[in-house]
Amino acid sequence: MDIFVGEDKFQTVGEPVSVGMELPHFKLIDAEGNKVKTADLLGKVTLISVVPNIETNICALQTKHFNEVIDKYNDINFITVSTNSVEEQTKWCAAEGVENMKMLSDKEESFGYAMNLFIEATAFDARSIFIIDADGQIVYRQIVEITGTEPDYADAQAKLEEILAK
Repeated sequence: MDIFVGEDKFQTVGEPVSVGMELPHFKLIDAEGNKVKTADLLGKVTLISVVPNIETNICALQTKHFNEVIDKYNDINFITVSTNSVEEQTKWCAAEGVENMKMLSDKEESFGYAMNLFIEATAFDARSIFIIDADGQIVYRQIVEITGTEPDYADAQAKLEEILAK
């Protein structure tokens, strides 16, 4: 899939996973250095916010947005994934006052490759939002093709509301 960084065009490692597919197997690392696997996200609806680099403006805005809306929802996993190291994520969260959002590091690129979001030329995952049902099926996908733009938060939240209303 084509992803633009400025005027430069890059390719993800494959066609990203889509609605109707099962969440693939991957491993991420949490703030305590523990591995978080696909199976750890099952049992609850999960919103996965993927940002290329937490230390950039748009990524910060996206993470702060979801950090602010988490409290509106009960019993949902909200996670942000970036290729930043755990140390970079922890430092950023402390500096920005982000306490609700669970940050997970894809420094090992397992998630990016499994989801076909990784961009080898830039060494980061494409900006995106996924919603996964409690059984691990992808029920929403939004991939932002121009890295320097924010996702459509209202669209993602509307889908989340729709899923929760069922």
